[in-house]
Amino acid sequence: MEQKTVRWRRFSNASYAVFCSLHREITIGMLSLAMVSMSFDGKSQTNGTEGIAAGDAIIADDAEVSELESVVVTSSRAPLTSSEAARMVTVLTSADIKAAAAHSVNDLLKLATGVDVRQRGEMGVQTDISVRGGTFDQITILLNGINICSPQTGHLSADFPVNMDDILRVEVLEGPAARLFGTSAFSGAINIVTDMESQSNVQAHVFGGQYGLGGGDAHVNISNQKLSQQISGGYTRCDGAVENDDFKQAKVFYQGRYNSEEANVDWMLGYSDQKYGANTFYSAAYPNQWEETERYTASVRAETKGKVRVSPTLYWNRSYDHFQLIRDTHTGENFHRNDVYGLNLNAWTRWKLGKTAVGAEVRNEGILSTNLGRPMNNDSVKAHGESDIFYKKKDNRTNISYYLEHDILLRQVTISLGLMANVNTALDEDIRLYPGIDMSYRPADDWKLTASWNQALRMPTWTDLYYKSPTQEGNTGLEPEKVNAFNVSGQFNNKSVLAQINGFYTHGTNMIDWVMYDETDIYHSANFELNTLGAEFTFGLYFRSIFGDRCPLNKFTASYAYIHQDREDDTKIFKSNYALEYLKHKAVFSLDSRIISKLNGSISYRWQDREGGYIAYGPDHKSTGVLVDYDPYGILDLRLSWDDKYYTIYAEASNLLDENYYDLGNVAQPGIWMKAGVKVKFDIFKK
Repeated sequence: MEQKTVRWRRFSNASYAVFCSLHREITIGMLSLAMVSMSFDGKSQTNGTEGIAAGDAIIADDAEVSELESVVVTSSRAPLTSSEAARMVTVLTSADIKAAAAHSVNDLLKLATGVDVRQRGEMGVQTDISVRGGTFDQITILLNGINICSPQTGHLSADFPVNMDDILRVEVLEGPAARLFGTSAFSGAINIVTDMESQSNVQAHVFGGQYGLGGGDAHVNISNQKLSQQISGGYTRCDGAVENDDFKQAKVFYQGRYNSEEANVDWMLGYSDQKYGANTFYSAAYPNQWEETERYTASVRAETKGKVRVSPTLYWNRSYDHFQLIRDTHTGENFHRNDVYGLNLNAWTRWKLGKTAVGAEVRNEGILSTNLGRPMNNDSVKAHGESDIFYKKKDNRTNISYYLEHDILLRQVTISLGLMANVNTALDEDIRLYPGIDMSYRPADDWKLTASWNQALRMPTWTDLYYKSPTQEGNTGLEPEKVNAFNVSGQFNNKSVLAQINGFYTHGTNMIDWVMYDETDIYHSANFELNTLGAEFTFGLYFRSIFGDRCPLNKFTASYAYIHQDREDDTKIFKSNYALEYLKHKAVFSLDSRIISKLNGSISYRWQDREGGYIAYGPDHKSTGVLVDYDPYGILDLRLSWDDKYYTIYAEASNLLDENYYDLGNVAQPGIWMKAGVKVKFDIFKK
């Protein structure tokens, strides 16, 4: 008789538990973080963790147990591993980060198939990030699970207070996730997970390159069994690849963790400051724009242990924005201060029918501004850093959300049903419901099929509502965006091969865009109806799993995404500025290998074709009134590194083919850019 393999998903303290393993083959379904990270190195589309359903446990559900800590993905309110999850989550791992020629999170995300990264400047300066044909305002950006989105504008949401060396992995959840992260997770969510090492160490990194690029960062980690603390800081400056494209960046990030038998507590503090020449960023009629942004973020989160896990979270985000339409003048000058306060409570438990989670969040968003909001009543507040300029406008809204979710976990099936009930003070006192259902079927260990349907809502940003300039005008009558989204996917994934396909359809009502109605018009924010249909394909080969560790090639991946949008309403427009300028085609190819000894290399090629176009401007910065289609382009990046245990020396070239291209109209992107650097690491207080 064939012996049945037993799989553990948790340890039991029961005295009889050891006898359950006698004379049996045992596999572990959930591993510790250190163990799982070993399987991360080589699979960019899944975290490689093998989870297991409740029915596979070898112990009684009513016994006192300690569930093994596992790396989970952001796909549900109760923690689920990648194989358990009913939705596909793209995970850019520590190995992907190390191999990529990327100096910012924004550059790294260019390698994710369904993500559109439109940059106005290099090194993450003023970058718009969107997924599946959505806009930069329609995604939630999370830092260690904390929402750091800006209610002022999504243009500022990707201003991260962390350096690349701080990051463990980046998770991308495509499609609406309102029942997980609230109303801002309209077309997807991106979660940046920072590293908190168990071994105390010191790291330093210096780099430089063309166009006066130079900078460095460092971090110090002090850890023991119960308490871990880490602080990092970095500075980057550049003269700019084109005129008025210079920038300076500074970042400081502190995080800590305390583990006890009763609960785990995590906290973080972050600060970032960016000053940059905004060459034609918001209008080609003004080539000499300038902007400075500052951001503060703070949070503390705890999670109890035991049968019922309770996790309260408290967070605060403050951002300052100073913009000049003409640099070093008061022309078109704006000052803004945003404050976001949030309190989130989540609780979940595992029982015979799966995992059940309930939660609530109160999020207050407020702004003080010289341009955005309603006029203050005979009152004003001094603008940040100014002695004679005052905020004279403000607005405030409170978003209250209640969550309920249940995950049915069977041996081959996961069904996740959830609901968000939402009230926003900027609308009315009505409760609006946004349900969703995700399902996955695993016919074999290497196969996974999923299907999902979700609804979501997004409130307009302060910029959508109020912004007014010589080239733009907001609309206080905007309605919130609403979406119904459907997704199906299939995946085959083992140690040697990854093959994945996704198909999706979304129906959006009251979608928000900035449009021109004729060639002489300025941009207006407006609502419209939009349907989106798309598909994504990914294929990966892991050569060392096939041919052994001596194989010089490590990993090859190829991916392609296609999107088609159909605008339903009959309103004639001349030009869309954001929503209809989506990536119709995107293909990414990457290969990394060990060339010889400790010399490693990686090469990536990204080809994309954008729908829509831009109005061409002449040398005198006057509009020609002619709408020019975006040309497709391909970008080749190369990285070489000598990797030792305690140091890395690297050189890289971005846009190796010196391609002339535009992500946004009239904002020329740099040609070939050479960079090089050195990283060192020292373990301290070795165990």
